[in-house]
Amino acid sequence: MKQVYSQVSTVVPKPFVKWAGGKRQLIPILNENLPKTFGTYFEPFIGGGALLFHILTERNAQKCSISDLNSDLVLAYTTIRNRIDDLISSLKNHERNYHKDSKSYYYSVRESNPRSEIEKTSRLLFLNRTCFNGLYRVNSKGKFNVPLGRYSNPNIVNEGNLRSVSSILQASRVSIKCRDFEAVLRDAKKGDLVYFDPPYQPVSNTANFTSYTNKDFTDSDLERLADLCNNLDSKGCKVLLSNSDSKQVSDLFSGKSWKVKKIQANRSINSNSRKRTGHFELLIKNY
Repeated sequence: MKQVYSQVSTVVPKPFVKWAGGKRQLIPILNENLPKTFGTYFEPFIGGGALLFHILTERNAQKCSISDLNSDLVLAYTTIRNRIDDLISSLKNHERNYHKDSKSYYYSVRESNPRSEIEKTSRLLFLNRTCFNGLYRVNSKGKFNVPLGRYSNPNIVNEGNLRSVSSILQASRVSIKCRDFEAVLRDAKKGDLVYFDPPYQPVSNTANFTSYTNKDFTDSDLERLADLCNNLDSKGCKVLLSNSDSKQVSDLFSGKSWKVKKIQANRSINSNSRKRTGHFELLIKNY
């Protein structure tokens, strides 16, 4: 039986934001490593949602619970689900103004602080489509600080995909929350699947990029995450985790419950395209 969304849209839903560490290119490997059966699917660092959209497309009526600490990102998911027409209208307005004077318009939007949910989400998507390298980064005050990208004709509206994402979120049983990742322990039950894709631990001094919110993901956060994974394991939950190929991560998941696999992954946002390939990361699971 096909998903309900396929009657509305022929476009297969894909991530609507470009997100550092996004998993779209790794979907075949992640799919191979999913358990055959599971209860509710939880993803507490939702980011671009590549695996979520894959699961919703492949598994009819799958119950999902997604969350993130980035309130603007969480708002984007709920706005796309609930108010897609208003959002597309706002994005078309951004597109018109951008083509009149891209530089001055980009920086005026970057400096703006809209109040309405539609305009907040529209601003996020507009900046993500037009900023340098599609990079989402905020400074310590929580202000988006990425410069204008070098695009001749960026796809600012991307209406087909946005409508497809909206349809699949409406047709599915997806709970969307803004909260810290540890909150998943209260909700996840035996047999549920929890996939963690946190901001990665840097593998070198020059690779330190963890600022998706104005609170960095620290070493102590990684230790909290490892403790949480062990607690979920003891509850009988199925746990899948992506992280950088670092000794710190390997050491935290050296217990007998954990299977650690090294996989090849490209980096889609490195400003030097030659440095985007040849990277490895870890895929860790307890089943």
